[in-house]
Amino acid sequence: MALITTQPKNPIFNGCTTLHRSIPRRDNTTVLGLGSVKNFNFNRKESKISLKSNPFTYNLAVTAKANAGFGEGLEAESLKHRKILLSEVEVKRERSVFFGRKWSSLDVGTAGIVLAMHVLCLFAPFHFNWPAFWVAVALYVVTGLFGITLSFHRNLSHRSFKLPKWLEYSFAYCGVLALQGNPIDWVSTHRYHHQFCDTERDPHSPTEGFWFSHMSWLFDTNSIIERCGEPNNVGDLEKQPFYRFLRSTYLLHPFALGALLYAAGGFPFLVWGMGVRIVWVYHITWFVNSACHVWGNQAWNTRDLSRNNWWVALLAFGEGWHNNHHAFEYSARHGLEWWQLDMTWYVVRFLQAIGLASEVKLPSETQKQRMAFNNHTITT
Repeated sequence: MALITTQPKNPIFNGCTTLHRSIPRRDNTTVLGLGSVKNFNFNRKESKISLKSNPFTYNLAVTAKANAGFGEGLEAESLKHRKILLSEVEVKRERSVFFGRKWSSLDVGTAGIVLAMHVLCLFAPFHFNWPAFWVAVALYVVTGLFGITLSFHRNLSHRSFKLPKWLEYSFAYCGVLALQGNPIDWVSTHRYHHQFCDTERDPHSPTEGFWFSHMSWLFDTNSIIERCGEPNNVGDLEKQPFYRFLRSTYLLHPFALGALLYAAGGFPFLVWGMGVRIVWVYHITWFVNSACHVWGNQAWNTRDLSRNNWWVALLAFGEGWHNNHHAFEYSARHGLEWWQLDMTWYVVRFLQAIGLASEVKLPSETQKQRMAFNNHTITT
């Protein structure tokens, strides 16, 4: 599923992280054309948790009880957790992102880019033609499959296989064109997700609300550093000049693609090749963070909320077999059963067959037995 420049370490603005927002530094941050970071406070008053407009969760119920003792009134609050719709997942720590906090220029920039892409989609019905449609489909595969799922996720985040550097860098560049952040920031956030999965330090857990895990976490650019501290989990990428270059020039690349599309096919190519395609890849990636921790089944005892979700797997090139992934995060293959469609794995297997992918990691039978439910004592 995070155009800013913090040394340039933040996602949607020179690090624009939409699917995975980058981790801001504590030094000055410069937004394109905006200068140094300033805080915007859209609501200085403390706001109570409210999810009236959220179809997936309900308001947290807070019951106040008065208890008198020695002439003094003592007030106790009991918290009742509500479950996300059609799920057993409870929202334990509802997080308010849009109101009741200060917005930095990074937050505004990230939200602005995401909003702009969605607005661009509104023109799609009025500017449809088949060439524009097929451009969008082709870029969906190039940026979504080759760029995000194969490169950013399985190759760079988990090192599930090795590629020649020229091919590794080519696939990583495809990921940059998805407008989900530069590789360093994307990978750092994702590694934190696995390290702190579904705890208070997870960057995007549905225990803080469905929409928080799906997309609104992207708009609070201080949250990761508050939860996880300074990023120190991407040294393997930071030492490579190519990835540092992509971090410092991140926004130029997708914008250059947009200019090329407009030159080649006019406004329809821009609407479909950028707006529709980017938003489509946004949401299917975000569904891995949200839906795959809410709906589906668990085949392995991962002790988190990860689930295998067939429809997300279908849309996201195999990423929906998320419980499999959390059980064996190093595995290049997520669809472990023959019937679990995993397009990303098929590409990796093809690259292995022609000698371009090596050191392909898969779970052994012993590792599978260790993660099976019947080999664990389940505690609640």
